[in-house]
Amino acid sequence: MKSRILMAIGSLLLLALFYYPLWKITLIAPQYPEPLGLNIHINKLSDGVQFNDVNNIDLLNHYIGMHHLPSAANVKKGVVEDFAEFTYMPVIVGLLVLLGLVVAIINKKNLYLAWFAIVSIAGLLGLFDFYSWLQKYGSELDPNAILKMTDPKTGEIMAYNPPIYGYKQMLNFEVYSYPAQGAYYIVAALALAVIAWYIYPKPENQI
Repeated sequence: MKSRILMAIGSLLLLALFYYPLWKITLIAPQYPEPLGLNIHINKLSDGVQFNDVNNIDLLNHYIGMHHLPSAANVKKGVVEDFAEFTYMPVIVGLLVLLGLVVAIINKKNLYLAWFAIVSIAGLLGLFDFYSWLQKYGSELDPNAILKMTDPKTGEIMAYNPPIYGYKQMLNFEVYSYPAQGAYYIVAALALAVIAWYIYPKPENQI
C-alpha cells in the first residue's frame, strides 16, 4: 500500500512542470544594475528576474545576430515559428503522469523501475534537445548583424553558445545556466519511484 501511495505521489509531482520552469539562464553585465533572466518551461519562456526580461534578452541577441527567441510575443508577430517542443512536451509530461498512476494501480514492483527508466530517458532526451537548441541558437548568426566579433586567428564569426550547465563569459556578460524548480520536482518524482520499489513488500508478506 505504501509503495502505491509513493508511486502515485511521485507521478503527480510531474504536474508541477506545468507551472514551474525546468531551467533558468541568468545574464550579469556591468551596464545592467539588475541581472537579466530567462526561464525555460515545458510550454513557454518567461521572465527570470525582472519584468520584460525575455524581450530585453531578445533585443540584445538581435545585435549579435542570434535567432529571435521563440516567445509567445514573437510567434504572434510572426517573427519566429512556434517552438514545436512547447507543443509536444506538455503532452509527454501528461502521459508520464497518467502512466505513473496506472503503475500505482497495477502495483507491480518491476513497473516502478520501468517508470523510473522511462522518465529518466525522457528527461535526458529533453536535456539533449535543450543543448541542441542552444548550439543552433548561438552558432547560426546573422552575418549582417550590427555587432560582430570575429576569431582573430580564422576571421570567422564567433559563436555565442550559452552553457547548458554552469558558467560562461560571453562578451561582457557573465552567463549562468542551472536547473530550476521544475527539474527538482522531476528528481523528487524519480526518488519516490525508487523508494516505492525498494520498500515493496516481499512475496511472502503479501496477502
